[in-house]
Amino acid sequence: MIIQRYDDSRQEEVRDVILEVLLEHGFEYDRLKDADLKDINGYYFTKGGTFFVGLADGRVVGTAGVRKLDENLCEIRRIYLKKGFRGKGNGEKLFLAALDFAGKIVRVLCLKPIQPLKKAISMYLKHGFSFVKEKEGYLYYEKWF
Repeated sequence: MIIQRYDDSRQEEVRDVILEVLLEHGFEYDRLKDADLKDINGYYFTKGGTFFVGLADGRVVGTAGVRKLDENLCEIRRIYLKKGFRGKGNGEKLFLAALDFAGKIVRVLCLKPIQPLKKAISMYLKHGFSFVKEKEGYLYYEKWF
């Protein structure tokens, strides 16, 4: 898998990968929570963030977004990987690309993974994130640079 910066020609593929993974974990498309999928450039890039795609054989198989919330804070979102590409270090590769980018633009990074994604949470802890709180079904983690 290679990692590249997102461009609009990949919008439909990105949406398909993310929705496939969400459905696999029992979540359906939510027009409010998933509004970023309609305008990835506007949601991530406009304020200084980024969005990565993981490619295999020229197709999107994974995603990772960094959304800048303010001058010193951003969040990593949308770390998703198609089933056949998990367990091979690809998810961590996407996560580290996002983490590296975030570390260059802010002092604090936050995450709010959905609870069932226990493997992702252990990866966050491994890379220096600390649990902050639980609120409305989300677990909040942060890392200071």
